[in-house]
Amino acid sequence: MNILGINAYHGDASAALIVDGSLVAAVEEERFTRIKHDTSFPHLSIRYCLETAGLRPEEIDHFALSRNPRANLGRRVVHALKDRAGRQVATRRASNLRKILRAKATLAEGLGVPESALHARPHFVEHHVAHIGSSFYVSPFERAAVLSIDGFGDMVSAMWGVGEGHHLNVGGKVTFPHSLGVFYTAVTQYLGFPKYGDEYKVMGLASYGEPEHLDVFRRIVRSDGLG
Repeated sequence: MNILGINAYHGDASAALIVDGSLVAAVEEERFTRIKHDTSFPHLSIRYCLETAGLRPEEIDHFALSRNPRANLGRRVVHALKDRAGRQVATRRASNLRKILRAKATLAEGLGVPESALHARPHFVEHHVAHIGSSFYVSPFERAAVLSIDGFGDMVSAMWGVGEGHHLNVGGKVTFPHSLGVFYTAVTQYLGFPKYGDEYKVMGLASYGEPEHLDVFRRIVRSDGLG
């Protein structure tokens, strides 16, 4: 079974290839284009993955994209209608979603084959399910607790549950507008790192510092007893 995973039209466009349950190749598009946090369709990454595995485009059985246009649709609509900023965001997102929905044609075009030659079945995977699955399904564990936290993806900022065998059982999630990831972005911007993706720089620097303000942050971010 040959499964191609694609992150497209979002920061850090990339591709990964799993063959019979094992990760064979994974790479970000910026490694080829030299564009930091490239947001294009990862044509070069996909070609690299297939060449590494020695596969032809026709041998892809499934391909998955790390977002689902239908996920949390009600929340998307409410946000889009609620205020002007929401409508502006929705307009940009709608353009991206149209691109996602025609991903098979775009994939075929990038590989230089007619769309009819691609037998792969497309799958639209909710953002955080994709995060969790990318870790659990290639791990050595048959059962594990799973957790994904970031800014936002498909109107969700965090998701947790249990991975068991071939299944992910979602136990809960945090939805828009609440987000630890956005809070962390605000902190990194306050520290002088304003650009998209700068959060990783602060994470790297954290290992060289001391938690002088830990008590303050524990008052800001508190557990509600879910654990």
